[in-house]
Amino acid sequence: MTKINIDEMIDSLRAAGEATRARVLALLSRGELSVGELAQVLGQSQPRLSRHMKYLTSAGLVERMPEGAWVFYKLPRKGVGRELVDTVLSLVDLNDNALKRDFQRLDEIRQLRQKEAGAFFERSAKEWDAIRALHYPEADIETAVLKILGKGPFERVIDMGTGTGRMLSLIAPFAKSADGIDLSHQMLTIARSNLSAEQYAHVDVRHGDAINTPFEDESADVVIIHQVLHFLDEPERAILEANRLLKAGGRLLVVDFAPHNLEYLRTDQAHRHLGFADQHFEEWCDSAGLLVGPHEKFDAPAKTIETEQAGIAVNIWTAQKTN
Repeated sequence: MTKINIDEMIDSLRAAGEATRARVLALLSRGELSVGELAQVLGQSQPRLSRHMKYLTSAGLVERMPEGAWVFYKLPRKGVGRELVDTVLSLVDLNDNALKRDFQRLDEIRQLRQKEAGAFFERSAKEWDAIRALHYPEADIETAVLKILGKGPFERVIDMGTGTGRMLSLIAPFAKSADGIDLSHQMLTIARSNLSAEQYAHVDVRHGDAINTPFEDESADVVIIHQVLHFLDEPERAILEANRLLKAGGRLLVVDFAPHNLEYLRTDQAHRHLGFADQHFEEWCDSAGLLVGPHEKFDAPAKTIETEQAGIAVNIWTAQKTN
């Protein structure tokens, strides 16, 4: 266990020893949250809550993650701050009425957010491939995916967040079996339509969550997460789930945006995160026990056709399960 001096310990205890801040720590134990979401749960103004968050951050009990116009907070992954928070929360009755109300309100906010994201997918399912194509050269990405993965043969491929099924149709010729999951029933309808030809008889799609898939442990030699992570509250949980699914020697392939500042994607297209740096992926893989592999980046186009705004760079990351 990490040791700190007495003054630092007193500062940390003072930071945790206030009702609002203690409630914040309990909420963040359920996953990262924006300051706006915390304010909604706690019924406080954002300026007032921001003062509390500054105190917690200074004490090392939470980590602040600015992302465009938004700020997210999470508990530290490790270190003395995390050890202290875990100790404090282990002594708290999480069935306390006040905390139960907080958790219930948090669930309501998350359900509303998921509903809004689902509604977006339902509205745009038929145009989804076209929307993606506005942001980067789709054909180039697909060529790179096939080059990185090779032509197998693969025993089983799992596509987490399959959307219209495009990745499945790309990989299916080289796989003995392939499965895709998605939360949108309308997306699955489109995917089933796209995969209805005879050559896709070994491909199945079903309703499912990328952080809690219905598949058994160590059942895939390839897992694909294509343009999904930026929609998730906790992208690292999808990486952990991929690790669970992969056999020893199996490979993970992730396609997603590099960091950008197109804020309209949050409101108009339900993006939770505005891209990810290489460091994010490396940290997630390290936590999951995956070995980071080859990486390819496609620079952003100068402008997109529809918006006349600068485009978004795209990364293809890979990792391997070594044991």
